Amino acid sequence: MPSVTLRPAREADIEALTEIWHRGWADGHLGNVPDALVAVRTPDTFRSRTVDGLPHTTVALVGESIAGFVKVVDEEVEQVYVSATHRGSGVAGVLLAEAERQVAAEGYAEAWLAVAAGNARARRFYERSGWSDAGLFDYLASTAEGPIPVPCHRYVKPVA
Repeated sequence: MPSVTLRPAREADIEALTEIWHRGWADGHLGNVPDALVAVRTPDTFRSRTVDGLPHTTVALVGESIAGFVKVVDEEVEQVYVSATHRGSGVAGVLLAEAERQVAAEGYAEAWLAVAAGNARARRFYERSGWSDAGLFDYLASTAEGPIPVPCHRYVKPVA
């Protein structure tokens, strides 16, 4: 595993984070979410969502390169993405452990996250990382047009 450094996201990271998120989202979500959501998830929406989420985002660096990021809000691990060149390298595990630490530091006993029902690769990763599938639910994806229900599995893990 490469040496990974974690730090809070900065404004200078926005373009790199947007690209990682947009490409990673397409890899895990196309064919697994409603077409209505795919239609509104444009590069511009990923950029604006990156900007809005910057205060909640932690970046993983391998050397000087941004290898991935995690976004945590309250007890929800909202986003975990790793660039294609760093997938399988252990970066995702480092980010997920950091997310769990952040949730516990905020006083929550349990972290949760949503995984699109058809995203088998992500589901296997979370299960290998000690997360439990708490069942199906509709995650309400926020869009400018209003929320879009996405069939997801709710994963949970005790962190306290």
